[in-house]
Parts: sequence; C-alpha cells; structure tokens
Amino acid sequence: MSAIVYSKPNCIQCVATKRVLDAQGTDYKNIDLSADKNALETVIQLGYREAPVVVVEDKHWSGFRPDLIKQLCAN
Repeated sequence: MSAIVYSKPNCIQCVATKRVLDAQGTDYKNIDLSADKNALETVIQLGYREAPVVVVEDKHWSGFRPDLIKQLCAN
C-alpha cells in the first residue's frame, strides 16, 4: 500500500511524519505544496488547511498522527 504525503518545506510535523513512515518501511510519494498549486487545491478540497496531509486510498488526515501511521503500517 502506498501513501501520498502533501508537505511543506521547513515543516516540523511534515518531517516527523515522513521520518516515521520511513522507519516503518512504508512507501509514499511526497508532494511539496509550495511547489504544486494543483496539490494545494486538492488538499483544500479535502478540507485541510495545514500540513502534512496524508492520503491512503480513501482515508486521509492532517498533522503528525503517529497513531494513524501505526494503523497504516499494521495493514
């Protein structure tokens, strides 16, 4: 299962999220919201205004959520 992480440069929560995903061996695609206006629109349409936003299939969340990352990695 692969995830998409929408992140921003110099975002502590983004770095923490990617670090935990890396440690768990989860495949993900990182998309920089500051460089991709279409991605920013996607995140806004999902209802989020803060990074990171993690999307996995039909599930998504915002912020550093180690509990949800753990669930993702358990599947």
